[in-house]
Amino acid sequence: MADYKNDAQLLLEDIGGKDNISAVTHCATRMRFVLVDPKAADKEKIEKIPAVKGTFTQAGQFQVIIGNDVATFYNEFVKLSGTEGVSKDAVKSVAKQNMNPVQRAMAVLAEIFTPIIPAIIVGGLILGFRNVLEGVEMGFLNGQTITEVSVFWSGVNDFLWLIGEAIFHFLPVGITWSIAKKMGTTQILGIVLGITLVSPQLLNAYSVASTKAAEIPFWDFGFFTIDKIGYQAQVIPAMLAGFMLAYLEIWLRKFIPQSISMIFVPFFSLIPTVIAANMILGPIGWWVGDKVSMIVNAGLTSSVNWLFGALFGFLYAPLVITGLHHMSNAIDFQLVADFGGTNLWPMIALSNIAQGSAVLAIIFLHRGNKEEEQISIPAAISCYLGVTEPAMFGINLKYVYPFIAAMIGSAIAGLVSTIFNVTANTVGVGGLPGILSIQPPYWGVFLVCMLITIVVPFGLTVLFRKYGIFNQLDPIDESV
Repeated sequence: MADYKNDAQLLLEDIGGKDNISAVTHCATRMRFVLVDPKAADKEKIEKIPAVKGTFTQAGQFQVIIGNDVATFYNEFVKLSGTEGVSKDAVKSVAKQNMNPVQRAMAVLAEIFTPIIPAIIVGGLILGFRNVLEGVEMGFLNGQTITEVSVFWSGVNDFLWLIGEAIFHFLPVGITWSIAKKMGTTQILGIVLGITLVSPQLLNAYSVASTKAAEIPFWDFGFFTIDKIGYQAQVIPAMLAGFMLAYLEIWLRKFIPQSISMIFVPFFSLIPTVIAANMILGPIGWWVGDKVSMIVNAGLTSSVNWLFGALFGFLYAPLVITGLHHMSNAIDFQLVADFGGTNLWPMIALSNIAQGSAVLAIIFLHRGNKEEEQISIPAAISCYLGVTEPAMFGINLKYVYPFIAAMIGSAIAGLVSTIFNVTANTVGVGGLPGILSIQPPYWGVFLVCMLITIVVPFGLTVLFRKYGIFNQLDPIDESV
């Protein structure tokens, strides 16, 4: 494990000292500060700290990119600065004061999905591995799949679905829990609410379309009935129900005495929410989710799907900068629920690769720059494994032209991916391992798209530097 004590001390000094820190937290790759005086932070010195891969300011937060070791660095930093008591919510609330309504909505969406992403990645890897076992006909097995010829691997395949089902079919449980956690309400109530949306006594959401209306089970209350329909893998119904539960609990706690709140707050929060989820919120959420996925799917399958794919591929990296990219998670899951796969996720994985390839070109162009290589090499590796922030903020946005080169390469790959309808089973690991999430019939095309995102960004980055295109900071090297 790396020792970040010295680097953490340097960051504390260069950021203006403890007194300049109003709040501090961290995300997957970045330290996030709310500073008393942002001008007191010396960006040039901070960016020269070995562990730092770049800095930027967004919506009131001064963010320092560390990479995948950010949690270790953060722990060392708070020991030195004595800021353990600073709340993450303080950082978010201050930052949100500078956000417009759309940014606030996207921030909320990000906060909901971030805690469940590790499970989603595991699930994506499992589904990818099951792809190989049950979906690929092997020539050396006379055209049969591995599960068809091996009892052992058939058992492994069947066993792994236990985990895959828990992650994806029961996704509403994770969403309602995450909302309760984010809102500071009772998390176990969020879990219980999620379970009521996917209970075995409900008709599985995947079976609704093939079930005749007269055969759908229902609760009979004499003068009205409620259909027993589950919401497996449904995102929007779970979000609507989760927020109703949270806000209802917050409202009830305002006037129910603390001495009896343990009894009445959970009861009057959960029961009405479960009723509303089955009668109103669930059907509305299903309808909205269905329309969103239909619109996106129409764009992906239309006669101009190539344009849709090119635009999404081109704009995805800028969306990451704004935080708006988190909305794609909800759309991906809805596409999977409605159509059995998503065409968006392959383009996201390709965008990751493109950003990494642009950094690879910078490593080639700046070969011998040992100080920068401490940032660029780990950043490129991180991109190829699906995490782009170190590369974008540490290298590509710094020089601009490699960022644009990556966007162009991603756009071309997105165009090809969409034309050939490349489909992923679900959200998985980004970057190069993203191929594990792709449905086997599309592996060949996806490999071509991967090649595009390696060759085009690399080549364009070299050309842009050589001819000074989009290049204002990086000196042109005529020998390249």
